This record gives sequence, structure tokens and C-alpha cells, in this order.
Amino acid sequence: MTDTSKWSRRTQAVHAGIRRSQYGEISEAIYLTQAFSYPTAEAAEARFIDAPDDEFIYARYGNPTLAMFEDRMAALEGAEAGFACASGMAAVNGALMAMVKAGDHIVSSRALFGSCLYILEDILQRFGVEVTLVDGRDLNAWQTAIRPDTKMVFLESISNPVLEVIDLKAVSEMAHAVGALVVVDNVFATPTYSYALACGADLVVYSTTKHVDGQGRCLGGVILGPKEIVRGPVEAYMKHTGGAMSPFTAWVMLKSLDTLDLRVNAQCDTAEVLAAALSDHPKLEKVIYPGHPSHPQYSLSKRQCERGGTVLAIEVKGGKAATFRFLNALEIFTISNNFADSKSIVTHPATTTHQRLSVEKRAELGISDGIVRVSCGLEDASDLLSDLTMALDAV
Repeated sequence: MTDTSKWSRRTQAVHAGIRRSQYGEISEAIYLTQAFSYPTAEAAEARFIDAPDDEFIYARYGNPTLAMFEDRMAALEGAEAGFACASGMAAVNGALMAMVKAGDHIVSSRALFGSCLYILEDILQRFGVEVTLVDGRDLNAWQTAIRPDTKMVFLESISNPVLEVIDLKAVSEMAHAVGALVVVDNVFATPTYSYALACGADLVVYSTTKHVDGQGRCLGGVILGPKEIVRGPVEAYMKHTGGAMSPFTAWVMLKSLDTLDLRVNAQCDTAEVLAAALSDHPKLEKVIYPGHPSHPQYSLSKRQCERGGTVLAIEVKGGKAATFRFLNALEIFTISNNFADSKSIVTHPATTTHQRLSVEKRAELGISDGIVRVSCGLEDASDLLSDLTMALDAV
């Protein structure tokens, strides 16, 4: 295959990883097959011992369409290898479970998606993994929590849903000083603006359901990093536990990557417009957007990431009742628990994605009854702003 490392991410998103059959198709092919045949018994034996990159055994282990998607995502991230997963949470679970065992110690930021917290606090601890949660913004807290026997550090580079920004380079240096692996959920930074590996991450995880598909169709995830890890313990865990992506989903994701750069940039443009326009709105306690000067970690955000992302959060004055009036008055924005879609979406985390957390835990994370996650789609920014201001009038 052509070496695409010299190309920009926008070009890599269209061309990296292409495998063409003897027919020379332009659009990537979907290989909808569960298994693969062998010309001889000896060939079957040899493939199970050590399958070359372009020889496959079973769809749970690998597939030509998945290989194209994995290679393209790895090229975008600047990683050696990738493993495509059935969902973003399958990727998070795989990256964590494949690399730790009973008795190991993980340090994680506390501001996480609800399902990530469930894996850390319920599943991993149930199997004897010790987990310490810290305020990800506080470097002293990281320094105190990371021990000589810490096996892994896990964090969201930009947290869901209140958009805290973590100094990834500093945390990575602390982790590596004790030999710990750094695993980063990078979905809010997007593959278009990713800085994770450059700042020291070892494994990068995406829910490709979000910006990669970006059009509300398929669930997917990917784990990216060094080949010895991704094609070693990660692949072994994922292929034996059944977390691989389907070939059809991989094909949809490949076609979505053609427009990833265009979509993400347009969505960032809109997020910047909305954050600026709403920053002083009298019905809002605050606007939270890493690309706006009002964000507490604005300087860090600008230093780490080219742009502030496609998502902002707002806090509506008046609590849950006022916030529900606002949400129910919207006409263009869709109420959903997804984000990074081509359609603009609003989410009320306290009663949906983070509802299983106690009131005290939500307060600790900054998730009040007035917090709304606002995901910017591809609609006209002026229409979206009018929709938001009209709905705020109803509060």
C-alpha cells in the first residue's frame, strides 16, 4: 500500500488503507463473509499459526473491509495499528480489560461518560482492579494518586458532558515515570484535531459512532496505538470476546471518513458562533466551550488542540423545570443522548446519560439540573442560534 504519512489528515481520510481487488473498484468493497477458505489443510494450519496482514481467518478476528478502516484510522491518528470494535464502549472496555488484571491499580479522571464510570467503578473493581478517581484538572491530584505500582492511567481528553480539558502531556509524563500505560478517550477532540499521541498517550480510543459516522446510522469504535499492543493483548481480548465491528459498519465508516474533515470543521464553525453569541445570555448561568475565552482552561485548550470542538454545554437558570421548558420549546434541535451527528442534538445529562449517578456525584462533576449538552450539526448557524434564543425566551 502507498505510504500516506506525508499527506494531510484530510487527504488520508479519503485514501489511506485502500485495498483494491482484482476488479479495481473505486469505492471500497464490503466483504460480507463470516469465514475464509484455505487451498489446503497445510495452508489452514499455517494461517492459524501466523496469518499475514492480508490473510484472514474469521470475521471476529479480521476482515478486508475492517482492515481498510483500521488502517485509515491509524493513519489519521499517526498510530501503528488499530482494532475496530462494535461500539465506542466496546473499545473502552477492550482497551481497559485487555491490559489489566486483578491486583492492578488504575488512576482515572472522575469526569467521564456514565458508561465509562460503570466499567471502572463496577466491573473492574468487581474483578479486583483498584481504581482511584481524581479531578482531572488538578495536576497535584494526579501526582498524588499515581503510585509506583500504577498500571494504567485513563482519561477523556475533553470530558463528557462538562468539557473539562486535561493537560495530557503533563499527565502522560507522570504516568510514564512509573511505567504506567496512558489510555485516552479522545472523542470530543475528534480525529481531525487529535493531539493525544503527540502529548504522550499510548492507546487512543474513539466512539466512531460520533464524528466518524456522524450521521446517526451505525455504532462503532476503534482502539489505536502501537502494533505490539493493538495486535497483541488488545486483539487477543477482542477477538475472543466478540467485540469486533461488522464489515458493513466498517464500510459505512470508511465512506463517512471521506467527509470527516469537512463536517467537523463546519460543526466547529457553528459551535464557535453559538458559544460567542450565548456567552452573556441573561437566561444562562454560563456557557462552557473550550474554544471560548470564558472557559477556565482556555489557554490549555488552545495550546493542545487546534479548535474547541463541535460540542458546547450551557447551564440554564431555574433548574430542571426551566431547563425542560427550554428543551421542549426547541424546533430544530433534537432531544437525544447522542452527539456529533449531522443533526444538532441537545442532551440533559442529569436525567439521561448520567442519571444513574447520585445527586452528590453529579454535583461533584458539575452536572447540575440546568446543564444541557449542545451538539452542533450541519444546519445553518443562524437558524440554530435563532432556535436556541427562541427556546430560552420560553424559560
